[in-house]
Amino acid sequence: MNESEKPAAPNWEREVLEKLAMAAINEQRRTRHWGILFKTLGFLYLFIVLFLAAGWFRGDGVALPKAHTALIDLQGVIASDQASADTLIGSLQSAFEDKKTKGIVLRINSPGGSPVQAGQIYDEIRRLRTLHPKIPLYAVVDDICASGGYYVAAGADKIFVDKASIVGSIGVLMDGFGFTQTMEKLGVERRLLTAGQNKGFLDPFSPVDPAQQAYARQMLEEIHGQFIAVVREGRGKRLKETPEIFSGLVWSGEKSIQLGLADALGTVESVARDVIKAEDIVDYTRRESLAERLAGRLGATMAKAWAPFAQPGVNLR
Repeated sequence: MNESEKPAAPNWEREVLEKLAMAAINEQRRTRHWGILFKTLGFLYLFIVLFLAAGWFRGDGVALPKAHTALIDLQGVIASDQASADTLIGSLQSAFEDKKTKGIVLRINSPGGSPVQAGQIYDEIRRLRTLHPKIPLYAVVDDICASGGYYVAAGADKIFVDKASIVGSIGVLMDGFGFTQTMEKLGVERRLLTAGQNKGFLDPFSPVDPAQQAYARQMLEEIHGQFIAVVREGRGKRLKETPEIFSGLVWSGEKSIQLGLADALGTVESVARDVIKAEDIVDYTRRESLAERLAGRLGATMAKAWAPFAQPGVNLR
């Protein structure tokens, strides 16, 4: 058999197809690997974003290699679902217990709120100051430190303000609404059944009961007396009492110094630098997680929707 009669290379088409198939498979593998890598990076990025949003990745409570000033923020209305005693007390404990803390600044920007929450924060401040007598705690006022906010500030060693800060409002209120005339115009009849003579205490859909109103005023006076006692205890001889000092009025920061409600002008930075003598500031404020914020906002929305129909509450505002 001559060379021209030899058979062609066996199945060269099949070899080409196999090579193409293998190349396609390898390309799919590479694509899949890159896909896994990008998905992993995407999940990692999302995790970091949620981590930061939830407030987990913070320097709070992490001691510096040298003495520092601990900062704690009290911002907004003092209430169980906002600037709560639990959050503030946890922050205070962390700051006092850190051996590198040279002094603490409680930065306050609050119109007040719950007398219970404010009282719990004040009591814990006094307790921690007794346990850690070498660590001073100073209150620094931003825009406003009124009512329950001032209740808390009274527990500090000193109170620093801006000359234009709003300070004071040492009083108690209970507010609500009355709908009796509106119901009469609409022809709506109120049907309230209670077991207990005062169970419908100050019901907004019923006429005001003079006896219940008098009882509410007595209760407010009692809580007001507690507030006054706290201010006198915290401010001592620095307080220049006048007939208006406990009337619920507010004053500018400059005037509050003259009245002994505050001690001097100052900011967080100036107090850390000039008073505590530790310029490095570490934020110990505990932040709510993302889930807690969403739950809190939902609860607040529901509370606001129901507020006009709820019984009045006592507020230091």
